[in-house]
Amino acid sequence: MKMLFTLVSHVLICLLFLQCGKNDGGSFQPAPPAPPPSNFTISSSSINGISSQTIYFDINRNPSVRLSFPEKINRNTIAGSITLNDFSGSSVNYNINYENSDSVLLLKPSQPLNYLNRYTVTVTGQLKSVNGGSLNGPSKITFQTSIDSSGKFPLITDDALLTLVQKQTFKYFWDLAHPVSGLARERNNSGDVVTSGGSGFGIMAIVAGIERNFITRAQGLSRMQNIVNFLKNTAQKFHGAFPHWLNGATGAVIPFSIKDNGADLVETSYLVQGLITARQYFNNSNTAETNLQNDINAIYNAVEWNWFRKNDENVLYWHWSPNYNWDMNHKIQGWNECLITYVLAASPGIYTIPKSVYDNGWATNGGIRNNNFYYNIQLPLGPSLGGPLFFAHYSFLGINPNGLTDTYANYSTQNINHTRINYSYTKANPKQYFGYSDSVWGLTASDIAGGYTASSPTNDVGVIAPTAALSSFPYTPVESMQALKFFYYVLGDKIWKDYGFVDAFSLHDLWFADSFLAIDQGPVIIMIENYRTGLLWNLFTSAPEVKAGLQKLGFTAPYL
Repeated sequence: MKMLFTLVSHVLICLLFLQCGKNDGGSFQPAPPAPPPSNFTISSSSINGISSQTIYFDINRNPSVRLSFPEKINRNTIAGSITLNDFSGSSVNYNINYENSDSVLLLKPSQPLNYLNRYTVTVTGQLKSVNGGSLNGPSKITFQTSIDSSGKFPLITDDALLTLVQKQTFKYFWDLAHPVSGLARERNNSGDVVTSGGSGFGIMAIVAGIERNFITRAQGLSRMQNIVNFLKNTAQKFHGAFPHWLNGATGAVIPFSIKDNGADLVETSYLVQGLITARQYFNNSNTAETNLQNDINAIYNAVEWNWFRKNDENVLYWHWSPNYNWDMNHKIQGWNECLITYVLAASPGIYTIPKSVYDNGWATNGGIRNNNFYYNIQLPLGPSLGGPLFFAHYSFLGINPNGLTDTYANYSTQNINHTRINYSYTKANPKQYFGYSDSVWGLTASDIAGGYTASSPTNDVGVIAPTAALSSFPYTPVESMQALKFFYYVLGDKIWKDYGFVDAFSLHDLWFADSFLAIDQGPVIIMIENYRTGLLWNLFTSAPEVKAGLQKLGFTAPYL
């Protein structure tokens, strides 16, 4: 009996040793608890077999999202931990299939997704493995669906399409004009803020609108009488030059910036370009049209072009302020959008400039030359890759570049090659922006999401402005028509609105402007008309002052 008791005691002691540990100090400790389930991460993810993309572009409407994990997933935790949402945040239903013993999930939307929308699959830490582990933090997979290539509007002839674009865009200047002055609002929601340069474009659009029978000649004349009367008698001027922005009701200057609260010589030249065009058009000898001609002459002849040389320097200055004088110190020089300013300043009159101001100031004694090749296309003038396309538009709304040459360039070659380089860059798409193509091209100044920028091949933020390609019809008619058809038929449900095409868009960022700008809408109408008939070119270059200014600066052309 004693031996049995001793044996039992030894067994109990042995069991105790098995259940207890002994630390280095000799005391016994409980055995450590079992480790908690380990957390995990997504091993890999892909969409339609493609992986490792920050954002997946051009995805079909029925994609397969594959999520791989290092262990089996608890099916009961999926519904509360995996979501599919569109760009607006709305939830999208999906189905899940399982592979590899539930360690691979295949997510598919329950119904076809919308075209050209952005979707995000979010997997949260609520996802559990069958072992009880949790996903380490949320994980997101973002993708963008493809463009709907179906036609949004019935097919019409190319000629009818050009007319439609001009007519719809014309409404910006006719229906949206300021009710007091008749001048063009700076943008569609700018209230009393009107733009002098954009109004010059609008005046040229009115002439085109009459010729296209959008309005009658009498209607156009009445509007022009109102505009010219306001400019002559009400609008604030500085040494004959207009500010960038005016109050369309009172004529008072509205500062474009703190120190830009006075004269803007470049915007003035755009306005005068339009006024001269209108004067050449309303050329009848009746009292109404004769008075209009005289009033336009008074406005034009009052501009003190030579005063903007600032102490007789051999260059023109862009701005002058009654408060800050020449503080902005912005010379008008180098190849940009301002050739028109020098041509008008050189025209005969008491405020004319000598040719030396053009050569030394504008042309910087030949410094405007480029002559490098980009995409195997030689660029005669200007910055690397040409700069924004409005360089080829604003001065050439009235100045006909065909056959126009001087010491520095052939201006038809300049504008055609600049446009072709811009087109080639966008088509090549070195920054890999989704949507760029031979049908979606054109970089110029425009609104962008949250701001405004002068887009160009050296300042490419992924935003296309329709005005760039459409105002280039005289230079690249085939490429411009290809863009127009894509903008209208394919993207029309997103960018074709009450006043023509919206100012800009980004297919890469799924951003579409709701704005229309006078300086972008005007060139569309005018340059399409110049492409079709040469109307505005013929009118402007028929003016004796324009011919004289061009000849004085050393230009030759068939029309001079």
